[in-house]
Amino acid sequence: MPEAPVAPRPIEIVPSVLPADFSRLGEECVALEEAGVDRIQWDVMDGRFVPNLTFGPDVIGSVRDLVSVPFEAHLMVEEPDALAARYVDAGCSMLIIHAESTRHLHRSLAAVADLGARPAVALNPSTPVEAVRHVLDLVEMVLVMTVNPGFGGQDYISTMEPKVAELRQLVIAEGLDVDIEVDGGIGPATIAGAAGAGANILVAGSALYRDPEGLAHAVSDLRTRAEAAITDS
Repeated sequence: MPEAPVAPRPIEIVPSVLPADFSRLGEECVALEEAGVDRIQWDVMDGRFVPNLTFGPDVIGSVRDLVSVPFEAHLMVEEPDALAARYVDAGCSMLIIHAESTRHLHRSLAAVADLGARPAVALNPSTPVEAVRHVLDLVEMVLVMTVNPGFGGQDYISTMEPKVAELRQLVIAEGLDVDIEVDGGIGPATIAGAAGAGANILVAGSALYRDPEGLAHAVSDLRTRAEAAITDS
């Protein structure tokens, strides 16, 4: 008797605040929540793991009480273990650790769970799925970078779609409850490819802020395109 098909996981639209007006971060977060986003991603960069410097925990903590939508911290940092607790204290309920940033990935992810946060792991474009095979039981989400991390506004790397599909098949084969997120160059022209490959959490930055009809339209449009892609796949 054939196995029942696996139901698609719910689509979530998650904005990066990198394109936002940093002088009005609180207002920007309120506007994103009102636009219907599922959570907000903070791209934390330390100037060492990636060539850019962004949000410290105090900045994130200063806007936490203004919105109810969950926060996730994408830790593009060296030595994430030393910083994890501060970002949890700042109100980030999910911490995403890069597989390339720590010598002991299993230990680092377990430490996030011990802090009471949801652990997730990220892969740079050149890092294979095999790098996270043996920690999938520890995470709630895997982030496949569809640009090289460090800056917003980059072009989507479409050759990451087979990698997303490989990861989705591995998660299904192992019977795991794991979301797949993509981040980088996601917009109206690229979201269907990412969702069709198996991603259900879509991070968008510049595309949201470029929409001439505003944030709410951008979020709704991206969600509709992604849901259509998983229906057709």
